[in-house]
Amino acid sequence: MKVIVTGSYDESCAVVAGMIRDLVNEKPACKLGLATGGTPVPIYKKLIEMNKAGEVDFSQVHTVNLDEYCGIPGTHDQSYRYFMDTNLFNHINIDKANTYVAKGMGDFEANAAELESKVREGGAADLQLLGIGNNGHIAFNEASDHLISVAHIETLTESTINANARFFEKKEDVPTKAITMGMGDIMAAKCVVLVATGLAKVPAIKGLVMDDVITTQNPSTMLKMHENAVVVIDKELADAVGYKA
Repeated sequence: MKVIVTGSYDESCAVVAGMIRDLVNEKPACKLGLATGGTPVPIYKKLIEMNKAGEVDFSQVHTVNLDEYCGIPGTHDQSYRYFMDTNLFNHINIDKANTYVAKGMGDFEANAAELESKVREGGAADLQLLGIGNNGHIAFNEASDHLISVAHIETLTESTINANARFFEKKEDVPTKAITMGMGDIMAAKCVVLVATGLAKVPAIKGLVMDDVITTQNPSTMLKMHENAVVVIDKELADAVGYKA
């Protein structure tokens, strides 16, 4: 596992956006695993700028997203389909038919099975982008006494619901279940890139980069087993966890 320490979060986002640009330029029909939440938004903004400047062409790229809430449609402004469209897909030259976000409505188990098939369709992702939850969760694979390898329905923890409540009018509106890639799906990607910032992430990142322990109580620690995992953190977070580059 490689750890990159940058001077700032903006620099972290520039580094990751550059990695994605370079991959697409090298392999125009590559497959990207994408993430939602606050962490990747500046990365997507930089990719939009690069696309508009002619530095990268997304016309042949395929994407699969990590997860989606159960119980809200793709038109809902808090759905991850809506998030991806408004934060990236609507602004670049990608064919939306080549983008996949799990369905949040209907038969959840069938939707999870469809996500699993999309993860495997055409082979493993060339790059999987990840954020990290305060408790170390990756996608919606929550800290637990066990983890699930394939796409499945996850019951969200109280801490995850509380973290997501700021995006909804009231806490009661936050979905309590989500469809998510499993840890096996994520680990199958050829390259995994995790980006983190903020002191709320200190416990999770400390467990990821400061020792050799792998535990389901911090799902991110599974990345220590990946042969091509990259963790990108800024100096403030690195200093807070005691990591020396």
